[in-house]
Amino acid sequence: MNKTNLLKLLALTVVVIGVSAGTTAVMLNNFGSENNKAASSQLNNWDFQTPVHNVRFENTVPAIETDFIAAAELSVNAVVHVKTQTRARQQQRQPVDPFFEFFFGNPHRNQPQREAPMQQGSGSGVIISPDGYIVTNNHVVGDAERIEVTLNDRRTFEARVVGRDPSTDIALLKIDAEDLPIIRFGNSDELRVGEWVLAVGNPFNLTSTVTAGIVSALARNIGLPGPAGAIRIESFIQTDAAVNPGNSGGALVNTRGELVGINTAIASRTGSFAGHSFAVPSSLVSRVVADLREFGVVQRALLGVTLREITSEFARERNINTLQGVYIDSVFSNTAASIAGVRRGDVITSINGVNVASVPQLQEQMGRHRPGDIIFIDILRNNAPQRKQLELRNQQGGTEFIVAQPVTEVLGARLREVDRATAERLNLTHGVQVESLSRGRLQSAGVRQGYIILTINNQAIRTPEDVQRAVDTAMARENEHERVLFIAGVFPDGRIAHFAVNLAD
Repeated sequence: MNKTNLLKLLALTVVVIGVSAGTTAVMLNNFGSENNKAASSQLNNWDFQTPVHNVRFENTVPAIETDFIAAAELSVNAVVHVKTQTRARQQQRQPVDPFFEFFFGNPHRNQPQREAPMQQGSGSGVIISPDGYIVTNNHVVGDAERIEVTLNDRRTFEARVVGRDPSTDIALLKIDAEDLPIIRFGNSDELRVGEWVLAVGNPFNLTSTVTAGIVSALARNIGLPGPAGAIRIESFIQTDAAVNPGNSGGALVNTRGELVGINTAIASRTGSFAGHSFAVPSSLVSRVVADLREFGVVQRALLGVTLREITSEFARERNINTLQGVYIDSVFSNTAASIAGVRRGDVITSINGVNVASVPQLQEQMGRHRPGDIIFIDILRNNAPQRKQLELRNQQGGTEFIVAQPVTEVLGARLREVDRATAERLNLTHGVQVESLSRGRLQSAGVRQGYIILTINNQAIRTPEDVQRAVDTAMARENEHERVLFIAGVFPDGRIAHFAVNLAD
């Protein structure tokens, strides 16, 4: 074969190969588009030695783009920085017995009286009305002697406490201002696990800080220590939005910039954020704030029962065929539950049609009601469903609203801070003196004019407001037998005396 014929043969071969490749590509394309199901069936029957990669999934839902800018702009100006000053607790010197002093003298008489140092604290708050009402955590303000609020525009105001609710850890403050930016309340009942939320506050005194996360869980109970003898209501929103010391009392908002919770606690072994933060739901906050604003105290409605979670083991022991409910362990007499015929061993499954699968969920639903409200509860009795109608009652067993009473009315006394001369003579660092008495609980307990109150229920008493707080805390206790003030103090002649004052009478 000559050179010319060889070149012609090679050219023809290249053309054939090109046509064949093009034809194969067209066939494969048509095969993929028209015979997809047949190909999938055939592939399933093949025995692959290596896994198949790059599988294409049909009918997938595209990710939704989330923009936090609008929500941040709507909320950041309505979150404030709360700074507090609280008197540090000091060990109280025991007054010297007059008989001992007569023979041996007073070893402390010439020692200088030192003022207890002030402790600084900080947190966050949320403006909820243009005229200066601010919601925060009770543990942020605590027993503070001075509260200062700084707005996002750097204006500073002195704040006063309108009311506090240790059970939900919510407090309401008031500043004298007008036309303030606010955050609108959202519906925390509409939150869903996986939904985006923002935490707005002042961690580590870093003002106007915004962090983002998702709702990790709802109706979470984390077992925080509560006020002695008082009800502790926990039904937290759990999120993974970064929250640190200083965020307490700040806002948890949804992507529409609506308030869905008040940031309250973190779960951490170090004191700093470790992935879990907790907020009081706005549905509960709005009810507590409305009561504090109108009455000074929360109108807490009670069933009059003790509750227990239902576990698998407990359900087997008691022959209960559900885990979705709350077991009634006991029923107090003359309460909403007892009057309605609720018994020990009943299982509450819903309140007004809302399912309650745990104690926190039940407490959250009850926290939305006031004394005198009529509710319907669904129960299981011996695994048979029943519905009960209840008229809710207050801590005292009545259906009327409770208005915060001044301590002068509750105790029958006028009080004032102990004067410096008396304090120095008795070596006292603090105390509140009974200036006058009328017929009332203090007089009935044996207290006399001039008596100096040093502690109530083991809490130091420095001002008449401290006495008011002690009374309010005791009155909030569900069990009336625990509504007692254990008072320790001293008479002007140095005699130490203790009294128990029953507030349930």
